[in-house]
Amino acid sequence: MHATRDRDLLRQDGAATVLGGPTTVIDVGGLRIVVDPTFDDPGPHGYLTKTLGPAVSEERLGPVDVVLVSHDAHPDNFDDRGRAFAMAAPLVLTVPGAARRLGAPAVGLAPWTTFMVPRTDGGGDLTVLAVPAVHGPEDGERDADGNVNCEVTGFVLSGHDLPTVYVSGDNASMRAVAEIARRVPGIDAAVLNAGAARVKGKFRERPVSMDGRRAAAAAAVLGATVVIPAHYDGWTHFSEGRVELETAFDEAGLSSLLRVLDHGSWSPLRG
Repeated sequence: MHATRDRDLLRQDGAATVLGGPTTVIDVGGLRIVVDPTFDDPGPHGYLTKTLGPAVSEERLGPVDVVLVSHDAHPDNFDDRGRAFAMAAPLVLTVPGAARRLGAPAVGLAPWTTFMVPRTDGGGDLTVLAVPAVHGPEDGERDADGNVNCEVTGFVLSGHDLPTVYVSGDNASMRAVAEIARRVPGIDAAVLNAGAARVKGKFRERPVSMDGRRAAAAAAVLGATVVIPAHYDGWTHFSEGRVELETAFDEAGLSSLLRVLDHGSWSPLRG
């Protein structure tokens, strides 16, 4: 599923590409944004096992303006090379706990807070809004801060004359999706972590990320015209892949929204 390995990833205007796992590049407003960087080689990563490397290495991405880290607690979303990559970027936006652990250039965003990033296309600012995410079943045991599994966030990117893009992070909660749809109308594109990840010994091995049916339901609730799935392959703890995603969207009558391309291939952010 790799479209390119050793070529530079050329800048786009309003497009996104998944490099493998959760790692997604979004070019919008003249900015290059990288979501949940993971660039380590395949192999064991603690209690998780990676089976597929990135379609494009970090050296091929060129200058990056912003790194979005949904959470820093799990190596499938933020590995060693991903951490080094993020810390070399001019700005990292993440959850407050991760920002404290990482230090500069990381900035922590609580749910429903925003950060303004100056665009390089002359269009003003890109607004980055942190939105809720639940990394496991709604009834999962919560920590002292009310988090299931760990502190995690999603993001919504927007700006004048730009597509509005929802980036889910590792969210399994349809309730969170419904709240986002209510408070942020007009989402054009949704980058949804899917794969129905299941981890032995956690939550009776119920999914800690969306399965295909929930991804299709999320797309419908959000009203998105473009859905770019991420984080559904490359690790052994995923229980669903590309086929299950395509089947779920077909059964929901939403296949026209789904953009499942080879990793490293670009999808426009507007339908």
